[in-house]
Amino acid sequence: MRRYLASATLLITTISAASQWNIQDAHTTASLRGIHSLGNGVAWASGTHGTVLRTEDGGHVWQHCTMPPNAEELDFRGVQAFDANTALVMSSGKGFVSRIYKTTDGCQTWKLVFTNPDEDGFFDSIRLTHDKTLQVLGDPVKNTFAMFLSDDAGDTWFASGTPGREAPAGSGAFAASNSSLIYLDPFMYFGTGAGSTTAPQVYRTHVNCAPPPDKPKGFPNNCTVAWMATDVPLGITGSTSGIFSLAARVGAQGKDGTNKVILVAVGGTYDKPAQTTGTAAISDDGGQTWKLATALPTGFRSSVAYDPSTKAWIAVGTNGTDVSTDDGHNWRALKPGPNDALDADKNWNALSLPFVVGPHGRIGVLRPSAVAAKP
Repeated sequence: MRRYLASATLLITTISAASQWNIQDAHTTASLRGIHSLGNGVAWASGTHGTVLRTEDGGHVWQHCTMPPNAEELDFRGVQAFDANTALVMSSGKGFVSRIYKTTDGCQTWKLVFTNPDEDGFFDSIRLTHDKTLQVLGDPVKNTFAMFLSDDAGDTWFASGTPGREAPAGSGAFAASNSSLIYLDPFMYFGTGAGSTTAPQVYRTHVNCAPPPDKPKGFPNNCTVAWMATDVPLGITGSTSGIFSLAARVGAQGKDGTNKVILVAVGGTYDKPAQTTGTAAISDDGGQTWKLATALPTGFRSSVAYDPSTKAWIAVGTNGTDVSTDDGHNWRALKPGPNDALDADKNWNALSLPFVVGPHGRIGVLRPSAVAAKP
């Protein structure tokens, strides 16, 4: 596949005027699943056949990046960026096919910084958590969800030792939109598919403070970070079903003086995109308890995001887009406007607002007025 230098290839997008959906043309046929919007017009996107794209002007121009070394057959399911010049892309696949590359010069050159050390492993999601800290979630290896960390902006990686990531038989995560793993300071969460005999689950971090054995009363506790799993009642079973995406926001302050964490999980059954059973669930206590949404999204949804400017949640998938303005309790379909293409709401994979990406190089920008509009 021909390699394009980011500094040499400038591709002008076409944007439909006065529409709810601004569809952009990045001149690629790659299926895009990775998208990371940094604000101020800067965003990175990634997909099949080693494709990485970058914009510095809100998508008016999408630049084709140089392909990372030996990445012609790789599917970059995740991208996380620090700025317009520095980013990491994550490929998904069995064993060594799962890799992480890094660029520091605006994607003109790349360096392979990490390869999955487990021959049966599979990277699902990469997430930037602090200034220089990143974490990667992988499918279970030896009955435990894999987790890898970097504390130097992705230059070096090591396996996580945090306990509590034991996986039920048949369980795994999904690399559908790079949003099965999320971070809301100071907590992390990841969602899973249904196990052989278990419901989908959300794992969350918590502080585990166990008193040291044989120490006098009042001796400081030994506090460590651990994971805890909770079933999510999406009401679906099978290897193609479960939680495909999570999003979170900080809610109102409770009686105990702490802020609530609102979580929304979306998914369904990806090979039955029109099936509405178990497509969204909500938690208003930081993931401790979950309940099914009252009015569900109208099909399988692979990505969800919260938009603070409109106080709305947006969920996208192969057969449509849905919006909730009551923290995920009720969803309504967001349909194309009179100036939109008839399928403008469909065939989307992943969100990083205001951008949405999909197969065959689809990139769009959601207008706030469309999200906030009442049915």
